[in-house]
Amino acid sequence: MAVLEQCEPKRVFHYFEEICKIPHGSGNTKQISDYLVGFAKEHGLKYIQDSMNNVVIYKDATEGYENAPTVILQGHMDMVCEKRPDVEHDFTKDGLKLSVKDGYISANGTTLGGDDGIAVAYGLALLESKDIPHPALEVLITVDEEIGLLGAKGFDGSVLKGRRLINLDSEEEGSIWISCAGGLSAYSRIPVQRVEAEGEKIKVKISGLLGGHSGAEIDKNRANANVLMGRFLYGLKKKAGYELIAIDGGQKDNAIPRECTAVLMTSKENSEIIKEYAAYVQGKLREEYTGSDEGIVIDVCSDGIQQAMVMHPTSRERVLFYLVNIPFGILKMSGTIEGLVETSNNIGILKTDEQEVLAVSSVRSSVGAARDAVADKIEYLTEFLGGDFEIRGAYPAWEYRKDSPLRDKMVEVYEDVYGEKPKVVAIHAGLECGLFYEKIDGLDCVSLGPNMKDIHTSEEVLDIASTERVWKYLLKVLETLKN
Repeated sequence: MAVLEQCEPKRVFHYFEEICKIPHGSGNTKQISDYLVGFAKEHGLKYIQDSMNNVVIYKDATEGYENAPTVILQGHMDMVCEKRPDVEHDFTKDGLKLSVKDGYISANGTTLGGDDGIAVAYGLALLESKDIPHPALEVLITVDEEIGLLGAKGFDGSVLKGRRLINLDSEEEGSIWISCAGGLSAYSRIPVQRVEAEGEKIKVKISGLLGGHSGAEIDKNRANANVLMGRFLYGLKKKAGYELIAIDGGQKDNAIPRECTAVLMTSKENSEIIKEYAAYVQGKLREEYTGSDEGIVIDVCSDGIQQAMVMHPTSRERVLFYLVNIPFGILKMSGTIEGLVETSNNIGILKTDEQEVLAVSSVRSSVGAARDAVADKIEYLTEFLGGDFEIRGAYPAWEYRKDSPLRDKMVEVYEDVYGEKPKVVAIHAGLECGLFYEKIDGLDCVSLGPNMKDIHTSEEVLDIASTERVWKYLLKVLETLKN
């Protein structure tokens, strides 16, 4: 029996479970893209699959809606792939292992991909339906949203007729999103030279952090393991001598890293000092992050006396200087929208090889000039240290549209369905809507979705009851869009 067989709405969760059987991490979307094409063929629907594997599936209007303007339903097919350290899972080959508990769906120690698999499931359930009234539909499912909105960037907007777009990539029922931040990925490469050394090899691991989405959770005072490791190593210099071999943490630039590991070399006497200092810093950090990350752990273990190629002291200092000075967290709050984070940065990835330390940050801002100013600061820092800097995946902000008939209609329908007003909000996370505004003249766009928690982490869950309520709301919206 299917795990989600008893969940309502049945056809939505049927397709969600089918999607979860298919590996669909960012950069690995060919299989799920072909699945969508196969669905279109099976149901006799016109479709387009472009060279990037973006898919559009078209469905004619139902009776009585033939003259209504076309509606675009949009989401993305890729997911962030994160797992707990103790979980064995190959995201390139394995399907997700779903569980249902206390009204939530999870994936047993890995990300669930509710962001944005639920959009795909909603779209497929609508496309196969025979008795749901709606205008002509264009269901657009893009690739690689999670690594820079790449599918939306490369998509040819001319294949769409619709000028009303409902994005299904939000995760807060009761909110209608009408604006979002722009962003970019900032790549810094700090060169390192190495010298041979011998001593006690020490591994320092910072773990136990909550992590989270660098847009949605950046305002929740969650710690960044890469930043904490920089603080720890800088402070350690004043307590004990050591050499740095490697530092690695995080897997996605847009996910606040939960773990970071540094490999050091020191003397036998200093190894005990390092352990004592780690215990001291652990206690201080738990105090600092009370209410968000009081579960922080700093673990120190020894691999015994060894020989290794360590970073030259000058290279080590460059790496530490970068980590201590890279901006992290909220950099500016909006001066016009109360409670909105305007500008932030998250150093989500650290990777070390023989020649360099790679650091990748996710820069976000609802103001283009502010986004670029943060990138300039990281570039200057990187080049000052003799490194190379590169920007990838820059995307524009989705700016607030004062005149939005679609927003007004959805607010009206929400009040009818829920008996209360929705929250109409701008968000700090990035959505593809800004790119579609650039590609499609006159586009009117909103974003909605069911409740999810801890997206982009192994604790991600999808609220079943909320999924059903949002489904019913979406159907009511489509029913009212006759003109």
